Amino acid sequence: MSDQRINAGLPGILKKLGVMTAIRDTYMVEQSLLRTLGPILGVLETSFYRTDSQGNIIRALYYSRKEEEKEGVKRIVENIEEVTNEQDISITVRNLLDSARLLRKSCSRKLETDLITSYPIYGNNELLGCFVFIRDREVTPFEDAIIHGILEVFTNYFDLLDESQRDPLTGLLNRYSLESNLDRLWNLLSTRVNNSERADKNQDNFQSIWLAVLDVDHFKKINDNYGHTIGDEVLIMLTRLLQESLRQSDLLYRYGGEEFVLIITTNNFEDATKIFERIRMKIEQFDFPQVGNVTISGGFCQADPMILPKEVINRADSSLYAAKEAGRNRIFFYDTLVKEGSLKVISTGSIDLF
Repeated sequence: MSDQRINAGLPGILKKLGVMTAIRDTYMVEQSLLRTLGPILGVLETSFYRTDSQGNIIRALYYSRKEEEKEGVKRIVENIEEVTNEQDISITVRNLLDSARLLRKSCSRKLETDLITSYPIYGNNELLGCFVFIRDREVTPFEDAIIHGILEVFTNYFDLLDESQRDPLTGLLNRYSLESNLDRLWNLLSTRVNNSERADKNQDNFQSIWLAVLDVDHFKKINDNYGHTIGDEVLIMLTRLLQESLRQSDLLYRYGGEEFVLIITTNNFEDATKIFERIRMKIEQFDFPQVGNVTISGGFCQADPMILPKEVINRADSSLYAAKEAGRNRIFFYDTLVKEGSLKVISTGSIDLF
C-alpha cells in the first residue's frame, strides 16, 4: 500500500525536489529534506541530526506536521524546532546514530510497538548527519530506493551550496554564510529566552550566545615585508589554530581580509572571556614560519534577541577598534567599555569612540 502511495505521489516528489534545489541556504535545504520525506513515508514527524565526521551531534532539527480544522476549513500546520544541546537527545537516538555511522547504512531499533530508523547522510565521503523517523512498520525495498535517491540529490546539492558559502583560502564559512545564518541564530536565541522565562529555570543552565570580531594585528606589514604568499600562509595557519581551540558547536567565519567572526555559546561572561583569551594566547605563543610572532585583537558582545544582529556586530567591531587603540594583542568586552566610559552608545544605535 505504501509503495502504491509513493507511485501515485511521484509528480509531487519531483516538484518538492525542484523546490529543494531552488533554495540557496543550507539550513533551509535541511528543512526541505524533512518536508519531502515525511509525507512519502506516511509519518508526521521527521528529524535531521547534523554531526561532525566523528559522529558528534552538532545540532538536531525536528519537523512535525498536523491537520487542524478551524471554522470548517482544514489546513496542515508545520513546526520546525532546532536543538543544539546534545543532552536533550535520548540515549536511544544517540546509539542509533552511532550504529548507522559505523555500519555506513540505515539501521532500525525497536521502540515499544514502533521502529525508529536512521539513514546516514554522506557528502564528499564524510558524514554530514542522519535522517531519522519513527513508524509502525519496516521500510520496503521500493521506499528504501526512493529515500536513497532523495538523499543523494540532497547531498549533491548541499555540497554545492556549502562550497559557495566557504572561503576558498581558509575553508571557513564566509561573510555571505554569516549573514544568512544570523537570523536563524537570533530566532533560536529568542526561543531559548522565552522557554527559560516560561520554565523559570536556573540561569546557570541557560546558554548565552557571544559574538566576537577578531583581527590580525599589523597584517599589512606582514604582506609588505614577506609577500602575499606568506600572508596567505599566515591566515591558513591562524585559521587552523583557531579551529583547534574551538568546540564543534562554535561557529567561525572569515569576515573579510584578515578579519574573522566567532560565535560561541556559554553559560556566562566569565566562560566566554576564558575562551576568547585562550584563543588570543594560543596565537600569541605560536611561532609562525618566517614571520615569527603574530598577534590578534578582538572585541566581543553578548547577543540579545531584542537587538538586531547587525548592531551586535557593530558593537563587537567597535570593541575591536578600542582594543587596537589600546595597544593590540587584547580582546575587549563591549559592556565593560561602555561601563568604563570608553564607548558611548548614541541614540541612533551608532557608537562613538572617545
